[in-house]
Parts: sequence; C-alpha cells; structure tokens
Amino acid sequence: MFDTDILIHTQVMTRHIEMLDALFKHATEGIVVVDKSASIVMLNPKAKELFGYKDQELIGKKIEMLIPARFAKNHVGYRDHYLEAPRARGMGHLMDLFARRHDGSEFPVEVSLSPFKTSDGEFVVSFVIDITERKKQENRIIEANLEIQKLNAELEERVEQRTRELATAIERVEQSQEEVIRALKKERELNNMKSQFVTIASHEFRTPLATILSSASLIGRYTKTEEEDKRHKHVQRIKSTVTNLTEILNDFLSIGKLEEGRVKSVPVLTTLPAFCESLIEEIKGLCKDEQQIHFQYTGIQEVWLDKQLLRNVLFNLLSNAIKYSEPGKSIFLNVQSTQQMVRVEIEDQGIGIPEQDQQHIFDRFFRAHNAGNAQGTGLGLNIVQNYIELMGGTVQFKSEVGKGTVFDIQVPNHVPSQIKID
Repeated sequence: MFDTDILIHTQVMTRHIEMLDALFKHATEGIVVVDKSASIVMLNPKAKELFGYKDQELIGKKIEMLIPARFAKNHVGYRDHYLEAPRARGMGHLMDLFARRHDGSEFPVEVSLSPFKTSDGEFVVSFVIDITERKKQENRIIEANLEIQKLNAELEERVEQRTRELATAIERVEQSQEEVIRALKKERELNNMKSQFVTIASHEFRTPLATILSSASLIGRYTKTEEEDKRHKHVQRIKSTVTNLTEILNDFLSIGKLEEGRVKSVPVLTTLPAFCESLIEEIKGLCKDEQQIHFQYTGIQEVWLDKQLLRNVLFNLLSNAIKYSEPGKSIFLNVQSTQQMVRVEIEDQGIGIPEQDQQHIFDRFFRAHNAGNAQGTGLGLNIVQNYIELMGGTVQFKSEVGKGTVFDIQVPNHVPSQIKID
C-alpha cells in the first residue's frame, strides 16, 4: 500500500512538472529568470525568440544584456535597489520601456517582476511582452489626432481669414462714418470718466465734508478765551480739508483740460532756485510733524520752461511724498540745471510702491494697493506724466516698499521763438 501511494504521488508530481514545463515552453510571453546577482539562469523559448539569442547564449549573463545601452548604466542601480527588497510589480504602464535584441535593435516592452525562493536560493522571474504592435496602433491614433488637429487648425485659419475679409469689408463700409464713430468713442470716454468721477467724488468728498461739518460744529461750542487752542485746532482741520478738496477738484479740471487739448506748454524765463524755494514755502503747511524738505540746487540760475506746468508737477510729487511718509521723515528735492536740460529728483522715505503696481502707476484712476485710506483720486501721477510730456520731458521712478520712492524728471531748457518773457 505504501509503495502504491509513492507511485501515485510520483505520477502526480511528474504530471505537474510536465504541465509547468509546457507552460514555460509554450507561454506567449517571454520569461526570464535571474538570480540574486542579476545573472540570467533561465529563459523560455519565447524570450529567446524576442531577444534573438540561441539556447545558452544568455545563461550566466547579466540582465543588462537585454537593456538598451543608453539605459544599462542607470539600470544597474535600479535592479540592485530592487533586489534588496524584491516584490511583485508591473513596469511600463506609465512609462516607455525598451528592450535590446541580439542585433542591437530595440523594441518597446511591458515587464512584470515576481520574486520567488527555492532550495537553490532567491530568484526573480520577469514576464516580458513585446508591445510593438500596440505602440504602432497608438502612434496611428496619435497621427490621426494630429491630422484632425491639423484639419481643425486649417478650418480655424479659414474662418479667421473669412473673418478678416469680413472685417475689412466692414471697415471700408464704415470709413464714411469715421467722424461719427470717433465722436461716439469720445462721448463714451467722457461718460466713463464722469462715472468714475461720481464714484470717486462720492467717496473722497464725503469724509472731508464730514470733517468740516464736525469741526465747524465743535468751534461753536468753544466760546471761552481759554479754549482758543481748541478753536485753532479745528480751524486748521477745516483749512487742511478744504485744501484737499481743492486739490481733488483741480485734478478733475486738469484732466478735462488735457482731454480737450486746452493745455499748452509756454516756456518763460524763470529764476529756478527762487521758484523752488517759493514752492517749498507754500507746501510746508502740508508737512506732518517734524517732516522736513531738504532742497539742493546746482547749475545755472535762469532757465526757460513753463512755470505753471512745472509748479503743478512738483507740487503733486512733493505732496505725495508728504502724504505717504510718516511724521519725522525727510523729503529731498534736488535740482540740476544746464543750458540744455533741467533735472529734478524728488526722494522720500515713505511706504514705497509695490512692484506689481509699478507698471500701472501712471494710469488714470489707479492707486497702489498699499495707499490705504490716504485721500487721492488716482489722477495725480497721470496728470504729472501728461504735463511733463507737454514740456517735452520724461519722468521715471524707482521704488521699494518700506524704503521710499525716487522720481526723476528731465525737461529741456529751450528758448522757443517769439516767446513771452516773464
């Protein structure tokens, strides 16, 4: 009975071995078995067919024999890392893998790895699938998509061409209405400006007017002689607020005149140092506690330029320097004049202009994001730029948040013909 059991068991084992051998030999996937040192110990016929080797040519060779030369060097590190802690895994699903044939040619593959152990040691079996046909099909799909994209692009180009032709035809039809269109555009701009004016005015006028009303009401309560200081304080608040309102109105009036082309540059002979000192004396009343304006002048005394335009430019920039600087900070006005050019530099130690806002700083109604609650219409620097351009000059600036801003103005010292002498 015991001998019969052994015989049956032997027959079953033989059948299993024959079946496994058949599976190994007739599998449609290439099977490559490597040992712990990454040396090839076994290949099935399909693998030999895929890689173009004869029966024993690969036995004992490193697995890198089957890797394209350009990947083989890096592959050594990858497979050593894998063999330290082997696990079942697939490869090539999210990336392109290539194998190398005996003749050096390459073909795309998908690879899956499975580690196993026997009494002879640890091994890894690789199942290799040639996906050349699949890649060809994918490439055909890609090529078809590209062709569709090309056709779509051609169609879009034709549509654009027809659109351009239609636009040209419309433009020709509308040429006779050019003056009407220009007038409508101008009217839209004016309406937009009025709308922005209403929005800003409603915001900018409300607080100053409330301040004036509040101070005027409080002044009436201070009737005693010893309350003179309090009355004076509120009178100063009213004066300062009225000055701010006047500046806002002047900004809007200036924009209106510029829009209508009624502002012209008329150079007159000007004693520039005295002009600057008079302007500084005028603007000192706006300075915060312990703010100082430092003035430096070099060059010739008398120059030819438009005094009113320059006065408006400098007043705007200096008042901004005061407004956006803390009490106790210094403001610098440096002027250099030659026979050809007048250069003015205004430097403050204020809040600075954020880098992302600097490209828009001369845009109409634009205010930097860090301007906070400081009063302003966003028109001042736009007016400055327009006035300087009218004078034939340029304005540039550099600024850093928290450190301050420097405006650099250059206007020509030019004596036009038939000019009025001041």
